[in-house]
Amino acid sequence: MALDLKGKVAFITGGASGLGLSMARAFGKEGMKVMLADIDETALAAAKKDLEDRQVPVSTVLCDVTDRNSLKSAALKTIADFGKVHVVCNNAGVAVGGAYDTVRDKDWDWIIDVNVKGVYYGVETFMPLILSHGEGGHFVNTASMAGMISPPNLEPYCATKFAVVAMSEGWAMQFAPLGVGVSVLCPGFVKTLIHESWRNKQSKYGGAVDTDPGVGATREQAAANVLGGIDPEVVGARVVEGVKGGELHIFTHREMRAFVEMRFQMILQGFDRADASPALSVLPKADPATMLQGIQTPGH
Repeated sequence: MALDLKGKVAFITGGASGLGLSMARAFGKEGMKVMLADIDETALAAAKKDLEDRQVPVSTVLCDVTDRNSLKSAALKTIADFGKVHVVCNNAGVAVGGAYDTVRDKDWDWIIDVNVKGVYYGVETFMPLILSHGEGGHFVNTASMAGMISPPNLEPYCATKFAVVAMSEGWAMQFAPLGVGVSVLCPGFVKTLIHESWRNKQSKYGGAVDTDPGVGATREQAAANVLGGIDPEVVGARVVEGVKGGELHIFTHREMRAFVEMRFQMILQGFDRADASPALSVLPKADPATMLQGIQTPGH
């Protein structure tokens, strides 16, 4: 569902740096007003100046996406400052990984609360505000290629990003009749500070304790992988394309197609084995159309 962006308002979590700031710059080029929401007050101030220097109408708000009330307060400030909101980027995210028996309980809580609940809270909070003005809107939920494939030692991150993909695909079908689009952003490595996301870890999750991001065998390799990624400005421009084009899945790393196809082939091979299964041969073949009555599938 395409949306004309000029004069509209965007709200972006994790907006003070990385992908969030790149989206803000790209939306600003389209003539949008931008509300940056972030947990890092110092970074917010720097990002605000950056956008002001680019002549982008901008406001900022401190926001912890793990706190539903914090997002509600940020939404109220957005309406107070700009009157409406049209595009909501649920972008704040953190990275946790490591061997299966090394991930701390509080880090599991942290990554689930930020990466999954933070996205849900954003949709829950802003959907009524978008519907209230009747001008249409769009959600951009930041997942990752880790929402499409699952490398070893990245299971906590992948679990949360698979969840963002799943939620986004379902919401896209729910919201389309209401004039609201949904995109899920699935980039590979981008030159951000995701490998250092522990630096802003809230005290309820143990504070700023070094946490294995899972994106490299060592801390040095993790940093090299992330910092060797593509320019976030390219991703911001790609997000604008996706929103304007009403794309559900926004991909940025074309070379990752091969890995997704490999995963799909493994899944299809599982169905081939099920088709040949003696154990299942006693069951009647079901009609998919009957099984899926009342349930839409992506693209329909």
